[in-house]
Amino acid sequence: MKKRRWISAALSTAMAASLLLGAVPVQASEVAEITWMFWDDLEATEDLITKGYKEVVDRFNTEYEGKYHVNVVTTNLEEYDGKLNALIAAGQTPDVWTCNPGPNMDVYVEAGVVADLTDILTNQEADWYATFTDGIFERLTYDGKIMAVPTNYAAACVYYNTEIFEEVGVEVPTTYDELLTVCQAIQDAGYTPISCSAGTAWCLSMIASYLCDRQGVDLNAIADHTANWTDENCIAAGEKLVELSQYFQATAAGDSNDQATANFYNGQAAMLVQGSWAIAQMNGSNPDFEEKCGVFQFPAIEGANDPNRMIVKTDNLLMSATTEHQDAVIALMKMFTDETAQKYTAEIGGKFPIIKDLEIDYDAAPAQLKYIEDIMSTATGTLGFYNESLDSVEAGDCFDNAMVDLYLGNMTPEEAFQTVQDFYEQNVWTE
Repeated sequence: MKKRRWISAALSTAMAASLLLGAVPVQASEVAEITWMFWDDLEATEDLITKGYKEVVDRFNTEYEGKYHVNVVTTNLEEYDGKLNALIAAGQTPDVWTCNPGPNMDVYVEAGVVADLTDILTNQEADWYATFTDGIFERLTYDGKIMAVPTNYAAACVYYNTEIFEEVGVEVPTTYDELLTVCQAIQDAGYTPISCSAGTAWCLSMIASYLCDRQGVDLNAIADHTANWTDENCIAAGEKLVELSQYFQATAAGDSNDQATANFYNGQAAMLVQGSWAIAQMNGSNPDFEEKCGVFQFPAIEGANDPNRMIVKTDNLLMSATTEHQDAVIALMKMFTDETAQKYTAEIGGKFPIIKDLEIDYDAAPAQLKYIEDIMSTATGTLGFYNESLDSVEAGDCFDNAMVDLYLGNMTPEEAFQTVQDFYEQNVWTE
């Protein structure tokens, strides 16, 4: 039985109110004022996707001047969920906010704070709905109801420093065993083979997710309890995570996602396992790095599962069920997904657009995007982040934390996966 996670009220109402007070000042009373909440600072960021979002906000406020105005509430990614939940608990839900799919979105859908967009998209705005890529709403649909609009999608791959690979004399690995050999050669040459953040648990968990999937772990079978977290393939994935982690940077346990990514684009590490959302961060922070940044898909485990499955995810906009300015929110959503914004998403930000029939100039786009598109062209299937694909937010957190404890040496692979097994027995497989 899925465990319902109610909106947290851990932060005070006063703090929630102060967030809104910090937004852009309210305009004239006849203007429909809306708030959009996002997890990055639109003014201070070097991330190219965020810069594109700022362009959308500026364009929206200019085009709809005197009619609509969007105020932006921002925070850092690590504090985002808590502060958003505090606003909702205080009755000050943003008119629109950004959210990942899966259990993270389930929280808001199940709590009834998200507007159903089905009629708007399929009837009132059918022409707009027809522009979206086929199947893009699949993970955004609950009981037949569309609850969010995507702004982009990304795929997780392995980025590598082509100069280091050439200097060391190694080739792109296609199997896990080849990856270990490459890592050892790079380490022997005096470089950190892989930069990874265990301080931001989902980054480590993403590697664990790929190892689980390559090892043949079937999340649907686990959800149905026809498979267990203590099965041999899970334990084998855990053993490989420990084996591979000996090639992480010495500070991985405490490094944040941003620090681990910077280690890579500053040339301190040869590889980084990340999503294509990192292209905007890397190229925005160090433009010269683009020409030496290659991409390959996460390697196969010989004799195990299909190696051409890719971890993908979308960023999505949710509309408040209580917004007083639905027309303004829809206008903003449409601008985030129009041709201008989507061409920027691909050609500057390096993420995949979510509308079809869009011509992308790959000569203008980040080189990494074309590499990833080539990888995606041979993909046989997709999966989500484990922390976005398990039964609940808590289940995802349990998996993430168990993988961190495994990396830190606090648990064996058997103990780590037994922890996740215990969670499922107590909270999921109860009927």
